[in-house]
Amino acid sequence: MAATGERLVLVATGGGSRAISDFCAVPGASRVLLEGLVPYSRESVERLLGGPQEHSCDRRTACRLAVAAWQRAAAAATPESAIGAAVTASLVTLAPKRGSHRVHAAVQTASATHAATVELVKGARSRSQEEAVAADLVLALLSVASGRGAAAEGEECFEELGLRAEEQVVRDSFEPPEAWQRLFTGAVRAVSGRGEATAKPGAGVVVFPGSFDPLHEGHRRMARLAAEIAESSVAYELSIVNVDKPTVDFLEMRDRLARFDSDARVWLTRAATFVEKTELFPRAVFVMGADTYRRLGDPRYYGGSEESAAAAVERIASAIEGLIVFGRSSGGRFEDASQIEAPEALRRKAYFVSEREFRMDVSSTEIRRKATGCGTP
Repeated sequence: MAATGERLVLVATGGGSRAISDFCAVPGASRVLLEGLVPYSRESVERLLGGPQEHSCDRRTACRLAVAAWQRAAAAATPESAIGAAVTASLVTLAPKRGSHRVHAAVQTASATHAATVELVKGARSRSQEEAVAADLVLALLSVASGRGAAAEGEECFEELGLRAEEQVVRDSFEPPEAWQRLFTGAVRAVSGRGEATAKPGAGVVVFPGSFDPLHEGHRRMARLAAEIAESSVAYELSIVNVDKPTVDFLEMRDRLARFDSDARVWLTRAATFVEKTELFPRAVFVMGADTYRRLGDPRYYGGSEESAAAAVERIASAIEGLIVFGRSSGGRFEDASQIEAPEALRRKAYFVSEREFRMDVSSTEIRRKATGCGTP
């Protein structure tokens, strides 16, 4: 790694912090390692990732930590030379765990995301021994991700973890199209979800922005009805950046996009705010739910400044062609978007979809909880 100029930030939480000291024990480590971080408490992890996580120990959290580490490395070096590595673990503690003992590791570079998971047999090791497995897992994944040797050599790295016969490393890696890589590093602001390098957002289109985490039938129904109202096809927009949160990794991009129909038009962007979206899609009609509509003019989303909120609303209202706003169900009660208090400049541009036309009783958060098993921390 030193010979190729790579610079590393390594994060460990819940276990695996020995990887930092093991790395530092190698002569010349200071030429590669920029930082070793151990955000051990839940609060420390949340500060690093910009907010609460649904699970403190899973692949998604490991990947997000790796991206956060990559961003710190890129800020100190260059995007191309930066490597972010992370490990999160649930290991032996003083009280017996109800859930499994497991380790998740991830490595992020400008060109790929790598992840590895192993579930350990409970009671087979001491805390110190499980810590060693966690450290060795992230170092093995780092060795493979940094391109040091062929795939066969990488497999040998994982064989040296000393796992039992019933323990297996589950790996997932994804190197996306070059267009996605350029978006990730900030070289471009928007690319086609299909990775078409020459595709550019256009003006006067109908755009449905969202995280789509995951895309569900409610979103599809909203898009179909919006297309009928606007008499135009709808393009989805998924921003890979959020204010104060790590960029979405390549595995997450791949998995979210896999839920879209093959003929769906999807844009990946770096437009974290709605003002930025209007700059990318001038004179567009935007599709949104009641919660997004409420946030457009709320000072809380502009640093608490009423002046900033008013200025943003003015920019949005002057840049868009219109809004198609859907109500939402909350606690068994339908919230009519037309009853939400909002600046008049936005209300004049809005078409409010009634409960009779559409009602969505589905939650992306609930879908993720069911998919991952909410009982496991």
